[in-house]
Amino acid sequence: MLLGTSLPTLQFPDVPLPLYDEALLCSDTAAIYENDSRNAVASVATKFATVNAPTTGPSPEQLASKINQVDLTLPLGSTADSLAELDDLYLNDAVYFHDTKYAAHLNCPVVIPAVVAENFVTSINTSMDTFDQSAGATLIERKLVNFTAELIGYDPVQADGIFTSGGTQSNLQAMLIARNTATAKLQGSLPERLANLRIYCSEDAHFSIRNAAMLLGLGYDAAVAIPTDAQHRMDAHALRTRIVEDVQGGLVPMAISATSGTTDFGAIDPLPELRQIANEFDAWFHVDAAYGCGLLLSERHRHRLDGIEQADSVTVDYHKSFFQPIGSSALLVKSASSFESIAHYAEYLNPAAEAAATPNQVSKSLQTTRRFDALKLWVTLRSLGAARLGAMFDQVIALAEDAQQEVAMRSQLHLVTDVQLSTLVFAFEDPEHPLTLSEHNAVANQIRQRLYSSGEAMIAATTIKGKRLLKLTLLNPNTTLSDVSEILDAICRIGTQILAELTTGEK
Repeated sequence: MLLGTSLPTLQFPDVPLPLYDEALLCSDTAAIYENDSRNAVASVATKFATVNAPTTGPSPEQLASKINQVDLTLPLGSTADSLAELDDLYLNDAVYFHDTKYAAHLNCPVVIPAVVAENFVTSINTSMDTFDQSAGATLIERKLVNFTAELIGYDPVQADGIFTSGGTQSNLQAMLIARNTATAKLQGSLPERLANLRIYCSEDAHFSIRNAAMLLGLGYDAAVAIPTDAQHRMDAHALRTRIVEDVQGGLVPMAISATSGTTDFGAIDPLPELRQIANEFDAWFHVDAAYGCGLLLSERHRHRLDGIEQADSVTVDYHKSFFQPIGSSALLVKSASSFESIAHYAEYLNPAAEAAATPNQVSKSLQTTRRFDALKLWVTLRSLGAARLGAMFDQVIALAEDAQQEVAMRSQLHLVTDVQLSTLVFAFEDPEHPLTLSEHNAVANQIRQRLYSSGEAMIAATTIKGKRLLKLTLLNPNTTLSDVSEILDAICRIGTQILAELTTGEK
């Protein structure tokens, strides 16, 4: 806004205002809260009971035409009326991850105990920054951090961690600690020390690692993409070769960020080999296990994460493979002292003089005010147990492995690589209709869009070496092989229709 201008004046309708104490949740309004909550739960439960597709396939324009008509300065007068309005504005056209034909992104269906726990999280509204705002909540979070550390293979006495909003924040915080660890060993001004730092990750690593490099003042190019092998795992030999070249050129290996469960292929980088290289070059070793962390609970597949216990830090996303509602993630560190480089103290909040005596979580977090998201996982574990969550993750892995055969049975579908976790990446290519790369990519995009618009299923897509590919992300233990087969049939049917239109020029 230009200097000298004034803020616009909002024109509010002349409507009677309710007493404020009737709107606030407190002892006197507990009955109102209970009644409105029952109505809200009933509304959602009714919708879940009647949903028969992951989406209705709405376009942004269709939804905007309804939402933009709402006058936010004119209240409806009651929670009941607001909830009723949401049917048309939100619930009817929401994307339902629990539907067995949802196979797009890394969104899992959520377990009931965790959803129920959200009532406590939002209504009590605990803030997790200091003990005097959270009391037992702080200790519950710390207990879950210790539990996760033990799953990883850390010594829970030496390890530590913090809950975060998601894998992106966890990865950013890990890279911040790695940056501070590296700069503490270097001489010169901070800009001089930052200029030569490098982060090494696979070319299939999550984009949050490159974003972290940018946010930490290193620049996007400081995140070096290392080639992968045929299974899309980071090539350890290529990594060592690149680091040697960089060191000879005066660069400093700040961190090696391995991935345990890449977004597209579920690939797990060779953790023991990468740890060894990190040791050779005195680099921080981070493991992004946002997707693959479900293996920590797996009875059949835990060994796939061998070596994760050697990491300096680990990202886990409970809201991916522990079947928790968004957001529920954590950053774990092998040594609690790693948090010292980011610790901050405010006299009004967490004075340094009290740090040793009071368990204030804020000194370990990038956030100040923070939700008690750990409670969802606590109630889940106390209700269902870790073994049941592990069995759920085992189920989606088994489904993906079986689904490979379904893909192979269709001549128009060609799997790019073997399944490693619970994603399948494949191309739609009809042998009788050869296409240019541009035409192929356009057809792939159209298949996905038409499938979405029809509402019968949702799938994802990705681009590898310039080629547009289709992807199924399976994170629903209730999805059956029959569901997957129907999705694949729909892909082939729609793809064949598009090819016919290309041949005839008709739609």
